[in-house]
Amino acid sequence: MSAVTVEASRKPPRQDDVLTEEALSFLAELHRRFTPRRDELLATRARRREEIARTGRLDFLPTVQLRDAEWRVAPAPPALQDRRVEITGPPDRKMTVNALNSGARVWLADFEDASSPTWANVIGGQANLIDALTRRIDFTDERGKQYALKPDEELATVVVRPRGWHLDERHLTVDGREIPGALVDFGLFAFHNGARLAAEGRGPYFYLPKLESHLEARLWNDVFVHTQEALGIAHGTIRATVLIETITAAFEMDEILYELREHAAGLNAGRWDYLFSIIKNFRDGGERFVLPDRNSVTMTAPFMRAYTELLVRTCHRRGAHAIGGMAAFIPSKDPKVNAEAFAKVRADKDREARDGFDGSWVAHPGLVPVARDAFDAVLGDRPHQKDRLREDVNVTAADLLAVDSIDAAPTCDGLCNALQVGTRYLQAWLSGRGAVGVFDLMEDVATAEISRSQIWQWIRAGVTLDNGERVTREYVRQVAADQMVQMRDEVGEDEFVGGGWERAYDLLLRIALDDEYVEFLTLPAYRLLTD
Repeated sequence: MSAVTVEASRKPPRQDDVLTEEALSFLAELHRRFTPRRDELLATRARRREEIARTGRLDFLPTVQLRDAEWRVAPAPPALQDRRVEITGPPDRKMTVNALNSGARVWLADFEDASSPTWANVIGGQANLIDALTRRIDFTDERGKQYALKPDEELATVVVRPRGWHLDERHLTVDGREIPGALVDFGLFAFHNGARLAAEGRGPYFYLPKLESHLEARLWNDVFVHTQEALGIAHGTIRATVLIETITAAFEMDEILYELREHAAGLNAGRWDYLFSIIKNFRDGGERFVLPDRNSVTMTAPFMRAYTELLVRTCHRRGAHAIGGMAAFIPSKDPKVNAEAFAKVRADKDREARDGFDGSWVAHPGLVPVARDAFDAVLGDRPHQKDRLREDVNVTAADLLAVDSIDAAPTCDGLCNALQVGTRYLQAWLSGRGAVGVFDLMEDVATAEISRSQIWQWIRAGVTLDNGERVTREYVRQVAADQMVQMRDEVGEDEFVGGGWERAYDLLLRIALDDEYVEFLTLPAYRLLTD
């Protein structure tokens, strides 16, 4: 059988350290064993989406006996007992040091939505994690400022988020087929760090993104079983937290935990991708499923409350951690902006702690104390509150789909924001940066997905904005041209031309205005990456 073929025009630093012969053989085995099933599950996704488009409905599975049965996931290992604050970010060298030093209990090292999958980022991220877990990492920025791990202090527990099942890694092929990015990110981290982390009782641990069904969780479970056997580590050592960030997965929380029950660590409320998934799956559903401006959809909206409360109840009944959503604010130099934003973040984290969540996410080290204070006030010295079973929660399918319960509507400002955020984010992503500050918020792929999907949906639904204008392709082009002029004036002509702004703008409009809806914007965007 042929080995892995590496196809890259440029060889980034440390490639030979990461892509050893043994590591490539391990990836080849993962690919041959599991990619065919991955392909079948992607086809199953498409068929399910066709059914949703035909019926406009979604419901819980007919697995009542499983949901009614009393079973629990494996107890959390010590390193994942207390998860009251988790910080997220790409595994670049600076973020790696800052995240591990941040005071958060967990660092989500993100190869997915917060990382642009250039070849240099894929290899560099793995090398940085190897260095970090052996405490050999430091960093000096362009100003000469030095970053290093705090000596003799306990660092955040590393939990790696690989790419979703849908995106392949074009630089690595086996038998002429690209290896799924999920298996590359997972496999390289597990191969290089799994045995050492297992011996230390600190992993390997993972976050699983964009799952759409329990069958996809079953596939991951089989990947874990094989990996543990291949690496000689005990069964059940690998632990996974699943992001419930698709509307279909929200209807299968019990089933997902059951499939992963020997490897499950919890579920997370991935709020931005969740909104994207609702738009994507019900994009043909007419006015009933039209969401207003992204920033007007808060976690207190009835359908979002139903989603998060069901997640807490499901997790705690099964002995799993329930982890809350992202606080994406970036501390500003403006004290007034900071004061208002910190108050909103504290209110959001207070709500999550009161609702029964065991922890939550932040995007910036400056927010760690805010989130920690909110959970400290509820948890005290306890590591979690899984004893809060939330038996008062009773969520129906109609509750999860009550999108039209929001007392808000699409606005012209919302359209402008979608065009600005989408363009700015894609410009950065295509330049190799996946976590991007836009308007005092840390944006990632999920918010760009919402931006382009809302434009697409508003056109199909014939939405009329607050200024009386009907959203058409022509009107979107008109507004987009005005927004592009503003961005050109802001960044300057040289940066606009040399920084790929027009390429990002053209891509956003193409996928937002095309008749055919693109399932993930990263699919066409990935082919535009030059590395």
